[in-house]
Amino acid sequence: MPSQQPYPEFIKALPQAELRLPGVAAYLITSPQSQVAFFEIAAGAEYPPHSHDAQWGIIVEGQVELTIGGVVHRLGPGDSYSIGRGVEHSIKVLTYCRAIDVFEDPRRYQPRS
Repeated sequence: MPSQQPYPEFIKALPQAELRLPGVAAYLITSPQSQVAFFEIAAGAEYPPHSHDAQWGIIVEGQVELTIGGVVHRLGPGDSYSIGRGVEHSIKVLTYCRAIDVFEDPRRYQPRS
């Protein structure tokens, strides 16, 4: 599979998340129970340690270092992860990355107005 493939147009037509992170875009599907975010993240992006409700995700493309509860995981295409409610985690994006995350909190991200 070629690298740096964007999501298809029907995903990019979803509401885009209001994010204040340079080099990061996310497209949202929100239900009453949860929220799904399709992320496109530039190489070098970093998210500092934080916690929130439970999260599950999968790396579609790229390489990341995801620290969950103090344990560092190097993840690539096809690798999934689960982060429990309230567990501190952070991420370093090593190469352009596409990831799909499912959040327990249906209001994790707000759509752009």
